[in-house]
Amino acid sequence: MNHRIASKETAVDFLIKRFGIERSQVIDIGDNYNDIDMLKYAGLGIAMGNASDEVKKHADFVTSTNDEDGVACALKKFIFDE
Repeated sequence: MNHRIASKETAVDFLIKRFGIERSQVIDIGDNYNDIDMLKYAGLGIAMGNASDEVKKHADFVTSTNDEDGVACALKKFIFDE
């Protein structure tokens, strides 16, 4: 059981403060309902192509599915500018 205030969003917030970076510099990638708050919190929230429509509607961008190397595709697009 998780602590009642534990979430992926609070974890990202902790890391942002710990490393002194801005939310706008954060990219989060997720595919499940427990990722929604994190996707909305990040500077850029990316949903995997296999995520439900509910998760996708909270993302800024939808990448390919897990089987289609969606994380690599997102990194190429947003980090490596390919």
